[in-house]
Amino acid sequence: MIYRFSIRRINTIVGVKNTFLFLFLTMISCGNCKKTEEISNQTSVETKEIKISEPIKTGADNSQAYLPILKDKKVGIVTNQTGILSNKTHLVDFLIEKKINLQKIYAPEHGFRGTADAGELIKDGKDTKTGLPIVSLYGNNKKPKPEQLAGIDVMIFDLQDVGARFYTYISSLHYVMEACAENNIPLIVLDRPNPNGGIVDGPILEKEHTSFVGMHQIPILHGMTIGEYAKMINGEKWLNPSTSSEQVKQCKLEIITCLNYNRNMQYDLLAKPSPNLPNSQAINLYASLCLFEGTNISVGRGTEMQFQIYGSPYLKNTGFSFTPKPNFGAKDPVWNGKECFGEDLTKIEKVNRLELKWLIKAYKENSETKNPFFNDFFIKLAGTKKLQQQIESGVSETEIRKSWEKGLEDFKTMREKYLIYK
Repeated sequence: MIYRFSIRRINTIVGVKNTFLFLFLTMISCGNCKKTEEISNQTSVETKEIKISEPIKTGADNSQAYLPILKDKKVGIVTNQTGILSNKTHLVDFLIEKKINLQKIYAPEHGFRGTADAGELIKDGKDTKTGLPIVSLYGNNKKPKPEQLAGIDVMIFDLQDVGARFYTYISSLHYVMEACAENNIPLIVLDRPNPNGGIVDGPILEKEHTSFVGMHQIPILHGMTIGEYAKMINGEKWLNPSTSSEQVKQCKLEIITCLNYNRNMQYDLLAKPSPNLPNSQAINLYASLCLFEGTNISVGRGTEMQFQIYGSPYLKNTGFSFTPKPNFGAKDPVWNGKECFGEDLTKIEKVNRLELKWLIKAYKENSETKNPFFNDFFIKLAGTKKLQQQIESGVSETEIRKSWEKGLEDFKTMREKYLIYK
């Protein structure tokens, strides 16, 4: 009995142990199942978050679309320091490497290497690296002359625009298209994203205020790429004939589109588009702060924060000040050597419209000093006399913006016909 009891007890004990072992292994197993499920879920979530879209390719990087067109042709190119590929190779160097027969470089405001001040006279010359002749398209020679186009079979246009009416690269585009149309030269525009996306805002330019900083009846922020804008110039027949007896001509236009791009994407430029637009913050604020260039206010030229700050000796001392001094891109800045008081906008969040609040605030503060605020350049930049009149009359920003609505709706309707990227 004792023996049998002992065996039974042993069996019972073994059975209990086995039961515990089974339960323990089951718990571990279930725990592992749960962990596996958690890991699986985490992996699933991470997979969704890690999903990588194709990188944006500019028109210049889309070389398979334009190299065949250039083969065995004598080629001219309108470009500057922004005409680079994603690997930072300059387009001129790339074309020479590909045995394309480049004849001349045509340089816009700021020159081929992009080192000249705004408005500085650029002379014709020769590129020291390639030996190619450079024709300046600024000053008194904004439009290429027939003799400057002699022997050119096809023209390339590759400049990085920033989406603002008074940024003169789109004015250079107009004149190049006009010259190509008159001389029967096809134009290939290598498109690049607009760093200000699809923002459309500001007053529409009135025809009587046409100038090199505003050639067409569009708002200050047009929300188009330079390729789309070229299509609009052609489609709206904005190219002017050389003589009154000539009919309006259209340019033979080919747009080499960006790949993997839509207007909502953030796009940081590969190179500074001009000396005083050093970063994405400056490019975003440029359209709003450039209106100050028609006033007695400095926008930071002569500092390292161009178009990210503003001020003058006449504004209130709010604790922020700066003193403009000659530097790269600003040999004689506004208020050179004078302490300016104003605002630091370097940390402000991205703006998605043309902001007037800083302009209105500065005008009110300046008015207390009795110093002239506006100069003649303001109307050219605004494209209308009305904005200055509204600010001087104390019209609110809300009411000013309402006065733009009809013009902006009409422009958007026209613009829709020329959009490439949705």
